[in-house]
Amino acid sequence: MEIIAGTTDIQLGQETAVALGKFDGIHIGHRRLLEEILSRKGRLAACVFTFDPPPAVLFGCSDGRELTTREEKRLLFGRMGVDILVEFPMNAVTAATPPEAFARDILAGQLQARFLAAGTDLSFGARGEGDAALLQRMGPELGFEVKTIDKVRMDGEEVSSTLVRAKVEEGDMESAGHMLGMPYMIAGKVVRGRQVGRTIGFPTVNVLPGADKLLPPNGVYFSQVRCGEKLYHAISNVGYKPTVTDERVMGVESYLYDFTGNLYGERVEVYLQAFRRPERRFQGLEALRAQLQEDIAAGRERCEKSYQNRPCQNNL
Repeated sequence: MEIIAGTTDIQLGQETAVALGKFDGIHIGHRRLLEEILSRKGRLAACVFTFDPPPAVLFGCSDGRELTTREEKRLLFGRMGVDILVEFPMNAVTAATPPEAFARDILAGQLQARFLAAGTDLSFGARGEGDAALLQRMGPELGFEVKTIDKVRMDGEEVSSTLVRAKVEEGDMESAGHMLGMPYMIAGKVVRGRQVGRTIGFPTVNVLPGADKLLPPNGVYFSQVRCGEKLYHAISNVGYKPTVTDERVMGVESYLYDFTGNLYGERVEVYLQAFRRPERRFQGLEALRAQLQEDIAAGRERCEKSYQNRPCQNNL
């Protein structure tokens, strides 16, 4: 996948099918946009156009924490088969671009768009005055077709990044996963921890999420961890590990059920499937070890019930 970032000077040598949006979370509504452009691959290059940073961050309406970080978006878009990802710089100058100029000069001109997929809530250009209706009016003149995708509803609610965010902040990982079309992901490089887990028989994989990653409440979660092409059942702790350290370093620590080896420096993906229990301080390592044994046994039982006669899902 070609990534174009940090520049407004976009030079493409091919015509494109473009999906427009913020794509925070890449939920099932976003996936419908992506299906539209991916179905046109071969005739047109599949292109995702998004803003970096998101408009809400630029205008002070967000704390900067995202459901899906820049690195995670790149990973997922590439895995889905997107040909070109444009991370268009969002600043005071670009935010003031008139919507008509944006459609004419950037979409039709620089991107050579021949097809556009957008949600009904699309807004762009100065003061957010550009929308899907404007693109549909300008499309015939500029040489592109526009398809507007309606909101997806689940359990009577419109699926949105805001709703997914609320579920993650509540620790309702099952609902968040259903709306995302996959379990909630935290990707990162494996770092060395204090290696206390090894001393009690539970070596773990440690990832330190960036400040731009939205995390669920501190606690223990049933999970899976992807290492390369392999996916392992796991149990993960999100938080500060108060039993083994007083340092306030937020991390995600995972014990992989059936893994032996060394992953230091490797990039992994942790998928949080369901909340198990809150994080808490134990009286000592033996008490922690006993609780971990209970957590892991509960996780194995859950795996057997949920995945009986089914292989591990490696298509996340």
